[in-house]
Parts: sequence; C-alpha cells; structure tokens
Amino acid sequence: MSFQILDTVGQKGYKSVTRIALAIPDMRRGDILEVWGDAPTFERDVRTWCNHVRKPLLSVGQNGLNVTKIQIQF
Repeated sequence: MSFQILDTVGQKGYKSVTRIALAIPDMRRGDILEVWGDAPTFERDVRTWCNHVRKPLLSVGQNGLNVTKIQIQF
C-alpha cells in the first residue's frame, strides 16, 4: 500500500477530477491518494466522482489557508 499526494491547488474543481482519473493507472488496490484543492467546487466535485466510480472517500480536512485535502482509497 502506498500514499501519494496530488496537488491541484489553483485549478478548477473539474480539472482536479480529471487529474485524479489520470492518476488511476499508477494506483494499486489499497493505495491512498490525497488530493489538495482550493476551487469552490473542489470537495463537491471529488465527492461526486468518488460516488460515481465507487471509490471510498476516507477523509476531508483543511491543509493551510483555503486548501482542502481529500483522501481517496483505491
């Protein structure tokens, strides 16, 4: 199991989801991807994507000023 960080700060929410989807080939079962974002729709967009592809969203928190971090398990 590995832990990776994907920094999407400064990008629109849907671009964060696109970058998560592009990271899938590098992820193995049980791996955790922590995604950072600051777009107003970031959390909603990532939650919607996780529900759609049935990936567990493990946690949502803050990492600095106006930066949300979300952990997804693959």
